[in-house]
Amino acid sequence: MTVRELPVLNQPEVVACCAPLAAEVLAAPGAKVLARQFAALGDPVRLQLLSLLATAEGGAICVCDLTEPVGRTQGTVSHHLRVLVESGLATSEKRGRNVWYAVVPGALEALRAALATR
Repeated sequence: MTVRELPVLNQPEVVACCAPLAAEVLAAPGAKVLARQFAALGDPVRLQLLSLLATAEGGAICVCDLTEPVGRTQGTVSHHLRVLVESGLATSEKRGRNVWYAVVPGALEALRAALATR
């Protein structure tokens, strides 16, 4: 994996969708958000990719550097990354010919908070 010193991508602001599941009944809009995010995490390749993004030196990583660690083609990796972006767990930025990805830390914290117990 090539390490490039670049600033972290602009991170969208994340607002927690709901209180912890054990604290109150989950409303339909919050359930949709959480279901989409947990569904995105339901694939082993996406979990690997999210882990690679979360541990990327400099906070972001080029899609071209993600194919080898997960053993998939660039097209497959791009598909999985698109699912992570659409779910709000990752963000992307085009830089020249390449697309760089970063995890959205606030989104991971929101998932963690939703699973927290009282």
